[in-house]
Amino acid sequence: RTVGVVTSDTGAALRDILNVSGRRFPARILVSPAPVQGADAPPKIVAALKRLERVPGVDVIILGRGGGSVEDLFCFNDEALVRAVAACPIPTVSAVGHEIDETLCDFVADARAPTPSAAAEIVLPDRREVARHLGAQRDRLQAALSRRVGQERLALTRLARRLGDPRPRLLDARASLEQLWSRQ
Repeated sequence: RTVGVVTSDTGAALRDILNVSGRRFPARILVSPAPVQGADAPPKIVAALKRLERVPGVDVIILGRGGGSVEDLFCFNDEALVRAVAACPIPTVSAVGHEIDETLCDFVADARAPTPSAAAEIVLPDRREVARHLGAQRDRLQAALSRRVGQERLALTRLARRLGDPRPRLLDARASLEQLWSRQ
């Protein structure tokens, strides 16, 4: 329901994640922006991650940025950042770079995605598939309820047969009551 995203708020990675969310499933996307390259990036990414950890209801965090040179992605090998990702209590998906890129954050995150778009596809279900699943569950529930009503109706019919028609007993009781009343 709620996806936290740590990335640059001006980069293509965020736009890609938002596009996938709009197409697949309308989730709440919380962005904790941080620069995603350069020597000053690691402590800012750690701070952005910590901000999301404090937000109640965040189900998963995507740590992402698009591709780049080895130097551009190097901040995701920073020891403090890697330790913060490993210690994060919320499931994290590392989506740094493109398919062939690997960083240390990829190895400590709960999951790795080859791109930020792929990360969004991993964490967000396809709304059509959810609708199909809910429809199938509804059909199963209706069938089970129909079977149960049929079973209970059958049981009630059997009990009614065993009980029999109470009218003859009531007529006998009424006749006995009338006899007693007429004796007074």
